[in-house]
Amino acid sequence: MSEVTKILAAIEQGQSQATAELLPLVYAELRRLAAWRLAQERPGQTLQATALVHEAYLRLVGNEDLRWQGRRHFFVAAAEAMRRILIDNARRKQAVRHGGGLRRTDLEPDHLPIAGGAPDEELLAVHEALDALAAHDARKAELVKLRYFAGLTLEETAAALDLSERTAKRDWAYARAWLYREITRRRDHPDSGGAN
Repeated sequence: MSEVTKILAAIEQGQSQATAELLPLVYAELRRLAAWRLAQERPGQTLQATALVHEAYLRLVGNEDLRWQGRRHFFVAAAEAMRRILIDNARRKQAVRHGGGLRRTDLEPDHLPIAGGAPDEELLAVHEALDALAAHDARKAELVKLRYFAGLTLEETAAALDLSERTAKRDWAYARAWLYREITRRRDHPDSGGAN
């Protein structure tokens, strides 16, 4: 059992000092994920990696309802927390700059960028389609979260989800195609609601 897993178990048992022990152990990895993710944002991003890490960490350890199943589960939850922070930030900027309206976003069917310079509109489109994918296939949605929002490689994602690299590659191809179709459908028919 890793030191992180032991501390996560202590946090679950209500040992308040364990929360202070966790941050130094996970900070470097969380900072790397946050820095990678923010480097993919377009220039002028006001959110800094340190702020993203601290906000995600506070959401993770401040939520008493969360039960950790080990180190992997913690980092999957961290990727999700970062995703939600970035989505909230994009929504806030959209509301201010564009009156809340989204503009048309084109994505090539074979190219779902891994958050490569994605404007807020694309980030929000992927987020909404990802929620629909999660209802359709939760494992593939988790894979996309780790690749798109946390910046993990396909190999790292496969390991995090306990999948073979071949399965992860197949799931990634399926998820990209599914998300492209969903984003296109939502863009072309904005009043149609959920997934097909």
